[in-house]
Amino acid sequence: MKPIGPLMKEHRLIERMVALLDKELTQMNEEDEANVELLTVAVDFFRTYADRTHHGKEEDILFRELAKKRLSKEHQRIMNELVAEHVSARKTVSALANAKNNYHEGNPESLKDIITYARKLVGFYKAHIEKEDKHFFYPVLEYLSKKEQDDMLEEFWEFDRMRIHEKYQNIVEGLETRKY
Repeated sequence: MKPIGPLMKEHRLIERMVALLDKELTQMNEEDEANVELLTVAVDFFRTYADRTHHGKEEDILFRELAKKRLSKEHQRIMNELVAEHVSARKTVSALANAKNNYHEGNPESLKDIITYARKLVGFYKAHIEKEDKHFFYPVLEYLSKKEQDDMLEEFWEFDRMRIHEKYQNIVEGLETRKY
């Protein structure tokens, strides 16, 4: 298996969550209310799975290794764009979380912000995934030897093994610091 295999498989799951968020956008526009439960799950998904797990593998492993190579100007440009897009996505997810929290706390005006940020995330991920799948992942494999690709794949598996522990350690630590 190529190291882009797991990344592309993760894209398929991200696309499914994006489709759910897109469907929720339609309902929010029609019903003039937000499904806080779905938005809570979506924010957690985008933070934990799409960002920490998926973007984490890209930034901490794939991009790190590609930075050691003499990339073409085009591939370097795309990689820089992808990093900037990850930063933008994090900010958008945080803004969505804040809007969702404000809405849940009784501020109905926050629905407009929820719609804005949800729409931005839907558009972002559709374009971002297409860029990676169709214009970046396959071409950059040529910079990596078979051994480098195999090592990267192994590092991806190890990276994934740590995510569940990280997530629940953070949850427990957060609960421990709460004031009841």
